Amino acid sequence: MELATRLVGEDADVVADPRFRVLLLGSVVSPMGASLVSPILDSLLPVYGVSAARIGLLMAAFTAPAVVAIPLVGMASDRVGRKPVLTAGLALFGAAGLGLAFTDDFRVAVGLRLVQGVGFTGIAPVLIAATGDLFSGEREATAQGLRFTAVGLSLATVPLLAGLLVTVAWQYPFSLFALGLPAALVVHLYFEDPAADRDGSALDARRLAALVRRPRIALVLVGRTVPSVVWFGFLTYNSIVVVQLLDGTPGVAGALVALASVASSVGGTQVGRLTAAFDTRRAPLLVGTAAAGAGLAGVALAPSLPVAGVGAVVVGAGFGVVLTLYRSTISTLAPGDLRGSLVSLGESAGRIGSTVAPILTSGAVALTTPRYGFAAAVRGTLVSLAAGSLVLGTACVLFADRALGDE
Repeated sequence: MELATRLVGEDADVVADPRFRVLLLGSVVSPMGASLVSPILDSLLPVYGVSAARIGLLMAAFTAPAVVAIPLVGMASDRVGRKPVLTAGLALFGAAGLGLAFTDDFRVAVGLRLVQGVGFTGIAPVLIAATGDLFSGEREATAQGLRFTAVGLSLATVPLLAGLLVTVAWQYPFSLFALGLPAALVVHLYFEDPAADRDGSALDARRLAALVRRPRIALVLVGRTVPSVVWFGFLTYNSIVVVQLLDGTPGVAGALVALASVASSVGGTQVGRLTAAFDTRRAPLLVGTAAAGAGLAGVALAPSLPVAGVGAVVVGAGFGVVLTLYRSTISTLAPGDLRGSLVSLGESAGRIGSTVAPILTSGAVALTTPRYGFAAAVRGTLVSLAAGSLVLGTACVLFADRALGDE
């Protein structure tokens, strides 16, 4: 515990809560939907017989269901509790992901990714809301950071394993998704739901709508899209940049995602300290947003693999700080009986960003390749995505701060 206190601050004892430990287990599974597939996309091109522009649909199909489903799942978790929703989400996520190992039909694979995306809607938002149920204040920010550290450990390990396994057989990486099934069993057997005794009939959609119409909350929800846009831009084209532009291997592509994930994990652990150190969250959000955008641009323009590695570390660190701060802010702003719903709206906003990023980048690359060549098209598209994300993220933070002063 002394080491944990040195790393994350005085509130590191949140890990002593057995309910939180179960949430940490679920947090290991939750990021696999993107991090496992990202480093092997280039290797899947001949398997499915599709172009580099179309392969990004495997990422978009996973994120698309969440845009609509996450708010509904959040309301369900407010009504029936976190435990049944989290259990079902983990089971569906694991089963659909494992099914990818048994088909080389691209349309079926996209369909399974859609189903897996539905399962994901019952995982990440519920984990965030349940953490908010358990803790408050700086302890909540520390807990969210530690939960994101578990996410980061998964992000650091799974892409590397996937990049190595795909060199043996393309099906092998998908077997890792089976981890969702025992995780669902552990949640079902051992998680004591802090929201189980809540009167779900108190949920009022009009109150939720009124909450979302508040300028500060609306801006925070829009800002929540930014880290997802940057991260999924990186995940979607990381393997393309490494393998096709820098003559690397799928294993190296996985290593870059692992580097970025370790950096994001370290960034997430510091959110509790950052929250305590500043009067507002404006400065950490602005610096983190700038770092994420600069890192993505650095990966895009990298002349060599070591330089791309530095860019991956920067984008990961910025992403970890900004994402955790946004999630903690949204959880803190919500009243207890609407926490699952508002957190889910925030995650839905994030999924809009992560869905739009692969679609926009794939379209831009396809349109600009005939005129500028594939390499220039990829690099230019990613730099443009980084610049646009920086502008939007900065505007949301500054105007949200101003809106707080007006309320």
